[in-house]
Amino acid sequence: MKLVFLGPPGAGKGTQSQRLAQQYQIAQISTGDMLRAEVKAQSEIGQLAKKLMDNGDLVPDDLIVSMIEKRIQAEDCKNGFILDGFPRSLGQAEALDKMFERQGMKLDAVLSLNVDEEMLADRISGRFSCAKCGASYHKVFKKPAVEGVCDSCGSTELVSRADDNRDTVLARLETYKKQTAPLLPYYEKKSCLYSINGMKNVEDVAKDIDLILKKIKVSN
Repeated sequence: MKLVFLGPPGAGKGTQSQRLAQQYQIAQISTGDMLRAEVKAQSEIGQLAKKLMDNGDLVPDDLIVSMIEKRIQAEDCKNGFILDGFPRSLGQAEALDKMFERQGMKLDAVLSLNVDEEMLADRISGRFSCAKCGASYHKVFKKPAVEGVCDSCGSTELVSRADDNRDTVLARLETYKKQTAPLLPYYEKKSCLYSINGMKNVEDVAKDIDLILKKIKVSN
């Protein structure tokens, strides 16, 4: 199973990707994680990426796709993989397709989590987490049992990300929309785009995704 997850920040891509990775025994691939791993390993790609980032430059699409091409050769990708949040632009999608052609692969599905921007902004701006163990909470939807105390480890170090405020979130959503809008008709033409209501609760979104993937497996 080879999948791409599309969706704005906070839509739930990471949560659903982790679940599917476990369920189907496939790898969850994040380009951000890959970049950090390559830099830490001081590989040729990592050294080049670090030099670019240190200079404040964006890592070019072909370098990111080269990292993905290397990553999908790993043993944990033998059953497939999920690209979480990549591609983000039409150029990246086209470069990814060329790489798949070289490898004799094709995507089984592009799962697009659709959201209401105003509601998503409210959802994200209420997030906070435990600085000690990383457990996630929300001011409305998921409060700790005891106010100010982490349910998991008992720490009182509960913090919010600086960029998890409403104005910043709306700006990120607008940027995502501009970058990603061309991807939807691109993948629709390839008959592999599936739209999912990302505003449902986590369990219902998971059920909708599972129904789509079961149909794909049957048709294949």
